[in-house]
Amino acid sequence: MTEPTLSPVEGIKVRSRGLRGTLAESLKNQLTGQLSADDQQLIKHHGVYQQDDRDRRNEREAKKLEPAYSFMIRLRLPGGDISPQQWLGLQPLLAQNTSGVLKLTTRQTIQVHGVIKSKLKPTMQWFNRYGLDTIAACGDVNRNVMAGSHPATSPFHEAVHAFAAKISEHLLPKTKAFTEIWLDGERLDANADPEPDPLYQTRYLPRKFKVGIAIPPHNEVDIFTQDAGFIAIEENGKLAGFNVTAGGGLSSTHGNAATYPRLADTLGFVTPDQVLDTVWQIAAVQRDYGNRVDRKQARLKYTIDRMGLYAFKAELESRLGFRLATPRNFTFNARADHYGWLQDHKNRWHYTLFVENGRVVNSPEYQVKSALDAIAETHLCSFRLTGNQNIMLLNVAAQDKAAVDTILAVHGILKTQSTLAPIRTHALACVALPTCPLAMAEAQRYLPELIGKIEALLDKHALKQDEISIRMSGCPNGCSRPYAAEIGLVGRSMGHYDLRLGGDRLGYRLNTLYQEGLNEAEILNTLDDLLANYAQGRTAGESFGDYCQRQLTLAD
Repeated sequence: MTEPTLSPVEGIKVRSRGLRGTLAESLKNQLTGQLSADDQQLIKHHGVYQQDDRDRRNEREAKKLEPAYSFMIRLRLPGGDISPQQWLGLQPLLAQNTSGVLKLTTRQTIQVHGVIKSKLKPTMQWFNRYGLDTIAACGDVNRNVMAGSHPATSPFHEAVHAFAAKISEHLLPKTKAFTEIWLDGERLDANADPEPDPLYQTRYLPRKFKVGIAIPPHNEVDIFTQDAGFIAIEENGKLAGFNVTAGGGLSSTHGNAATYPRLADTLGFVTPDQVLDTVWQIAAVQRDYGNRVDRKQARLKYTIDRMGLYAFKAELESRLGFRLATPRNFTFNARADHYGWLQDHKNRWHYTLFVENGRVVNSPEYQVKSALDAIAETHLCSFRLTGNQNIMLLNVAAQDKAAVDTILAVHGILKTQSTLAPIRTHALACVALPTCPLAMAEAQRYLPELIGKIEALLDKHALKQDEISIRMSGCPNGCSRPYAAEIGLVGRSMGHYDLRLGGDRLGYRLNTLYQEGLNEAEILNTLDDLLANYAQGRTAGESFGDYCQRQLTLAD
């Protein structure tokens, strides 16, 4: 029987000598703005994607010029924490080396765009000066670890949130290629073997691997969409341990029925001291059993479906040397961020700011970037990003609240944020055009405009304060988690989106494809009819997603 042919990326990883490849040489070649084909794959594991400005492709091609290549760089920020010093340190970098905009991602970290090749290494060194790095923020490795952000959620929130950093460190690649290439560390001898890596070995994982930690009753991390998830369980006011989930993932491919979004299964319960071994072994099972032939079938969700949940769990427990306990009860009651001030059990105050689609920019009425810079300069609090593309001001003392409020008021945050409709403040969008090479349609540049038109429909049907979740992605990979929204819009071509309906508000249920390839007018007409019917036909307390799911079920 002929052995299946591995995907080309598998060979690139194995030959790379611990993710080194020819990156050092590619970076020095200033005759082109791009990297070699192999290095474009390897650099992802260093937290970097090669992109080009798709708005300028035709213009560049007409002039016989190569595309306007640049790079997106993503920071590794477990749990979304960033200090005021780090925030301020990033600001000059934005102006000098990037497109000028910090982007808060749906995985609780920061990415910057528009870094040209000659500025890649200086940018990495700039990050390092402020204690920041990008290793494993992309690529076939464990990526940025998410954790529930708000300290007022639980009295043991701090202890649970700390697991984000612990897991991130535990699953980091062992290679020293990052410090060697970017920080001028000692170079590996040309004849020496790369550093041994018990987890990743020379193959790394078949595809990306995402970990999240949820702290009930809040589910901002969309725990069931994670490859591996840990749900904190409280018993008698203390942290008892975590329910373990595995097999979530949302990416799919248009026209390929073998690809699909999937929510995770619950495997069992572990105590806090078992968390690191458990997540390591989940990744190791995926390393050994994941599909390395077809990258579209390589995520953990497909491994579990192919093996069967029982066999996957048995293999995991065999490696762990213990059986997972019976899952414990928990409850989610929210997924969207709570804006404004909340006080925790230690009498510390925390303020959540809305950042539309995660773009930290100023508008005349809502100067969020200037407000954050001014607050960072006071050093009265730390910052934490949320899984909903927003930012929190953490640990403000009672005597300092007035000073923070003054800054927020001066920059229009207090007034404007209080007037925004929930559908806008609960929305998510991926980057999409012009930089993402996978984007088939707009997302972050377009969704604010579309929401304005949907708000008019909500007003028309007396639903303006209904907390409907809407999420838009420029392609079916679903970085903005559109498959887990009440209204999901997934780009199919320029100006056309698949409309998906029926997700719930807490993240327990995926939505369903309703209509394919709608343009704006068709989206608005369809939603107008649906919202009218919802306003008249919903039951007491029924959400829009639940109403749509009920109607879709009746139609079947």
